[in-house]
Amino acid sequence: MEKTNFGNTGLTVGRTGFGCIPIQRISYDESTTLLRKAFEGGVTLYDTATAYTTSEERIGIALGHVRDKIVICTKSGANNKEKLVEHVENSLRMLKTDYIDVFQFHNPKIMPKPGDEVYDCLLAMKEKGMVRHIGISSHSKDVAREAVLSGLYETLQYPLSYLSSEDEIEIVKLCKDRKIGFLAMKAMGGGLLKNAKAAFAFQRQFEGVIPIWGIQFMEELDEFLQYEANPPTMDSKMLEEINSDKEELSDNFCRSCGYCLPCPAGIPIPNAARITFLLGRTVKSNFLTKEWQENMRRIDDCVECGSCLARCPYNIDIPNQLKRQQKGFYEILANE
Repeated sequence: MEKTNFGNTGLTVGRTGFGCIPIQRISYDESTTLLRKAFEGGVTLYDTATAYTTSEERIGIALGHVRDKIVICTKSGANNKEKLVEHVENSLRMLKTDYIDVFQFHNPKIMPKPGDEVYDCLLAMKEKGMVRHIGISSHSKDVAREAVLSGLYETLQYPLSYLSSEDEIEIVKLCKDRKIGFLAMKAMGGGLLKNAKAAFAFQRQFEGVIPIWGIQFMEELDEFLQYEANPPTMDSKMLEEINSDKEELSDNFCRSCGYCLPCPAGIPIPNAARITFLLGRTVKSNFLTKEWQENMRRIDDCVECGSCLARCPYNIDIPNQLKRQQKGFYEILANE
């Protein structure tokens, strides 16, 4: 596998990273087999978080015996030092390790900095060797840009796909200029993109960028390992498909980050706000069930309290987006 320097951390990693959210959804035996095959295929960077239920534990079980040969990135949304210490210690225990390569602040609304108890606490744990590098994960362009310019962080995790805007791509370039390691999350547009080959070729254009592909099935891993062995290049046909996706999805699509939740009306916003896209790109029967009909009906209960608007890092007009998606859902349901 092609390798790259991970910013100025001194770490060298394979250019295909493994996003460990999906392994929560399979059995422990399946996740162990999947993670070990990834390692055997040259994948050396694994991204997880304290919030991903059993994800850290599964990495520890599968890859504890090769700990010195992999790079583990995890993260916490703790907003005080007591909770942060608890999260770091729990991560060490679950991962079966005595150090974490990169510990990231998990999508903070305001960038942690010296003088803030969580930043000072993480810095103290770095000095003790519990954490080797400090990073930040963000869905906010403003927070991400501030973090890169601050000089306080060695890595940034930020959404990057071929649907990204020029402003978002500028953050990638800024990281390169400042030798900040860049982890590309949502490389498949939060599950909306189905052209993995084009997604891979797009990511490979950026020197030093490490996409963390969310992998759940063996065939997904095999596909990305195949692209590593024979990297696809951007051609006219691929560009045509990319432009078609951009035209359909535009900049106002839900990335399914989930930060809008919980909804007081019980609306499952991340998928409800993009249901017509999912119906056009996945098996329709998965989203035309009685359960999903009830989910979409709940949009009628929305009182526009504004809680989702305040939490959305992409400034999407969620109430109106939900109404549009509900209308489209009912039209598709009627035709079926």
